[in-house]
Amino acid sequence: MRLYVIVPDTSFPTRSGCEDRAASWSRAAQLPVILWVFCLLIAHSAWAQQTPLQQVLSRIDQTAASFRTTQASFVWDQYQKVVDETDTQKGTVYFRRSGDEVQMAADISDPAPPKYVLFTDSKVEVYQPKIDQVTRYNTGKDRSAFESFLVLGFGGSGRDMLKSFAVSYIGTDKVDGVDAAKLELVPKSQKVRNTFDHIWLWIDPSRGVSVQQQLFAPSGDYRLAKYSDIQLNQKIPDDRFKLKTTGKTKIVSPQG
Repeated sequence: MRLYVIVPDTSFPTRSGCEDRAASWSRAAQLPVILWVFCLLIAHSAWAQQTPLQQVLSRIDQTAASFRTTQASFVWDQYQKVVDETDTQKGTVYFRRSGDEVQMAADISDPAPPKYVLFTDSKVEVYQPKIDQVTRYNTGKDRSAFESFLVLGFGGSGRDMLKSFAVSYIGTDKVDGVDAAKLELVPKSQKVRNTFDHIWLWIDPSRGVSVQQQLFAPSGDYRLAKYSDIQLNQKIPDDRFKLKTTGKTKIVSPQG
C-alpha cells in the first residue's frame, strides 16, 4: 500500500514577486488620491466652462447657503432729478435670517438727529426719536417684491434673483479696492418696474456679497448705496432688531 501525502505550498515569493506585490499595493494606495485629483480637475473644468454671470450667481448661492447675519457701514445717496439735489445718509445696517425671512435694521446716524429703520414681519418701520414717532408701512402682498430688493447681495440666492429679475453681466469695476463684478437687473414685474426700472449691483466675487447698489427710477431719480466694513455671520445682538421706543411713542400708518 502506498501513502500519498499532500504537502501545502510553502514556497516563498521571489524578490521579483515581492516587488510586484509591493507595486500592486502602492498602486492601490494611490487610487483614492488619483480619484480626488480627477474630481478636482473635473470641478475646475466645469467652473471654467461657466459664463462670468454663472460664476457670480454660483458664488452668491454659496454665500446664501451659509448666511446667518451681515453687518456693514453704509452711505446712501438719494438723487432727485426734478430739483437736481442729492440727500446723503450714513450709518450702520444689519441683516439676519430669521426662519424663512431676512430681517433688516438700519441705524442712520448722519445727518442728525438719528433715525432707525426696521423691516420685520412684512412691516417697514421708521422711528424718529426727536419727535418720538414710528411711521409704519405694511408691505402686505408686496412683501416678496420688497424683500427681493432688500436682500440683494445680502442673504438672497442667485436662483431667487433670477426669479424676480432678468440678470446680465456687465463687467468689473473697482469699488473701494475690490474688483467687483457688475450686474444689471431688470425687474420682471411691471409693477416693480414702475418703481425701479433697472438696478446695477456690484458683487465682491470672493465673498459673494454686495459692495454697491444703484437703483434707477423711471423719473431719472436714483438711489446709490455703498457698503464697507462688511462682517459676515458674526453675532449681532437681538436689540439691534428692536426699535427703542418710549411709552409715549406715537405710531402712524400712512397706508391705513
